[in-house]
Amino acid sequence: MRSYLAAAIQMTSLPDLDHNLAQAEELIDLAVRQGAELISLPENFSFMGEDKERVAKAAMLAESSQKFLKTIAQRYQVTLLGGGFPVPVSETQVHNVALLIGPDGNELTRYQKVHLFDVDLPDGNTYRESATALAGTKLPTVYPSEDLGNLGLSICYDVRFPELYRHLSATGADVLFVPAAFTAYTGKDHWQVLLQARAIENTCYLIAPAQTGFHSARRQTNGHAMIIDPWGLVLADAGTEPGVAIAAIEPARLSQVRRQMPSLKHRAFV
Repeated sequence: MRSYLAAAIQMTSLPDLDHNLAQAEELIDLAVRQGAELISLPENFSFMGEDKERVAKAAMLAESSQKFLKTIAQRYQVTLLGGGFPVPVSETQVHNVALLIGPDGNELTRYQKVHLFDVDLPDGNTYRESATALAGTKLPTVYPSEDLGNLGLSICYDVRFPELYRHLSATGADVLFVPAAFTAYTGKDHWQVLLQARAIENTCYLIAPAQTGFHSARRQTNGHAMIIDPWGLVLADAGTEPGVAIAAIEPARLSQVRRQMPSLKHRAFV
């Protein structure tokens, strides 16, 4: 593992594939021009709309999203995470899939979101991800990159389940991804503190690309794409507008924190 720059992209995706992919490429280009080698896109980067429409278009969205990720990663010679897009399982259900692509355009690893967002919020909004999504049944694997470190995947609501990240750190993760479309209501209180907790307790870097703003009359997301270091320090925060959070991933810092706070070695129950 060597030092490098990572980028967490922040988008306002809409129910418009072409618009979203154009926005994603513009922001990826911005990140590359600033030196980023590991770039991550948020959950729902290619489509943010009604569940029924997402399912109806799932086959097309899956094909277009995967083609985009492979083409762009190869074009810019970066490692690229697509933080979540629908892959059809049946006529009525999809998997929410995160896909990691290497600079040669080849797939490195993928993860099917395990924890589905079925929540009734105090602001009156109700979310039933399980109505159209099928939960994954396997814990994410860690992808070992010689240059970028060991990379662990997750998606959005997963961040509330620390056992998933404990699994990733126990299998060697150095960098944790949390691509998200976090609601504005929950995000204002929970987003940053959950991200910092996952980074601190696992002594890992954490990269969290995010959706932001209004996607429809009823759907507003929190923004604040972040990169956090293993001590829990926020290295970069994209605020509330579309943009890019960029920060250095430093193996020396990772080693330093793990020496100073060797909590992973002190676990009483495994």
